[in-house]
Amino acid sequence: MEALLQIQILGGPVPIVVFALAAVCALYLLLRRPTRRRLLTSAIGLLAGTAVALGVYALANRTKAFGGDLTLQVLGLLIATCAAIGLAIVNLWDSRWWRQVVAAVSIPVFALAGGIGINAFYGLDKTVADALGIVVSKPIDLPNADTGDAPPPDRPLYESWQPPADMPAQGKVGTVTIPGAASGFQARQAGLYLPPAAQVKNPPLLPVMVFMLGYPGTPNPEMITPTLDRFAAEHRGLAPIVIIADQIGNGRDPACADSSTYGNAETYIRKDVPAWIRQNLHVGTQPKGWVLGGYSNGGVCAVKYTALDPAAWGTLVAVSPEEFPGVEYADRVRADVYGGDAAAFEADKPAAILARNTGRYAGVTAAVTTGTEDGGFGPGTRRLADAATAAGMNVTLTEIPGAGHTGDALALGLAAGLNTVAPSLGLAPPAPPPSPTP
Repeated sequence: MEALLQIQILGGPVPIVVFALAAVCALYLLLRRPTRRRLLTSAIGLLAGTAVALGVYALANRTKAFGGDLTLQVLGLLIATCAAIGLAIVNLWDSRWWRQVVAAVSIPVFALAGGIGINAFYGLDKTVADALGIVVSKPIDLPNADTGDAPPPDRPLYESWQPPADMPAQGKVGTVTIPGAASGFQARQAGLYLPPAAQVKNPPLLPVMVFMLGYPGTPNPEMITPTLDRFAAEHRGLAPIVIIADQIGNGRDPACADSSTYGNAETYIRKDVPAWIRQNLHVGTQPKGWVLGGYSNGGVCAVKYTALDPAAWGTLVAVSPEEFPGVEYADRVRADVYGGDAAAFEADKPAAILARNTGRYAGVTAAVTTGTEDGGFGPGTRRLADAATAAGMNVTLTEIPGAGHTGDALALGLAAGLNTVAPSLGLAPPAPPPSPTP
């Protein structure tokens, strides 16, 4: 079962095989001796499938069943999938038995190909387990949590660190269980990334980053491992120890808040996760070395929690964050999470929290990224960055050329964010000042 859950559906041979099989099935169902009846039934199947796709698209966007509006690209994939299924269904009649068998087999093949295609467009679910919202347990040995051999505080790591000859070339990933001791929140297992420098015999005191992914999704460390490994390779094995925490749970979006409907997600991230880190990981204690980060839904949670706890989180990395939790289904969030209390909903938005606490953020370094082609969330991300700047955070907004809200937005945005905050974390020298304008 575990092997099935870990099948790669984003890249690799499986999508190629499925798409090729779907194409062969479609050609076989289309290529038959034409008669008026067969042409008519084929047209009916294709048009009926298209109508179903349009209905699903409209209903999904109206109800926000998938968290937000589906794109026109997804509509195209839905039409292709449903039209092909409609063609297969009409081939179940007025056909010889072997064509009926092919038609019956084609239905799940078309559905699978459509699902893989839509997933590839969003570029977020790498495995079957990810698509199902399941975390596959991969136990990992934790490094020594003793912090007694910290380097002198006046020497940043990029100066004091000398990597040993036996340091691994890549980071190590696995899963850990972080119980909801204070929150009672039913979180899935968290991912853990240990950079090369954390795996040596006497590791340095590294910064730690709690990173949250989007909704829907899973706290799968493999989603960001390549980016973290590239960063570590460019910094002599140095990188933050990263906890990929679950701010969602197994249900619908808790909207970065505590509620009786979806559980105490906010308390879990703000209290339970830091407590587990302090007890189990070899990391520093200064707020500057504690990074809160996230992507999309996780990104706006990171902004909100940093706004609430600037003394706890000295560094923020928000990759394509939404402007506020539940921005695409605000009515549901207002009703389910805030019990219909519109004032409480507005007061809990990150921009409102930042405005109330203006002047408290002088010690916070923030990296915010957005794709230049992210027309849906990008404007809100920029407004959120402006609000953080106005409140006193040291914000750097980086726009990722050609990226939308998915795909490269995560990998390139996280890389840009880490490079922005690396000097303040002591992992890289300060950036040189800009050349004077002649």
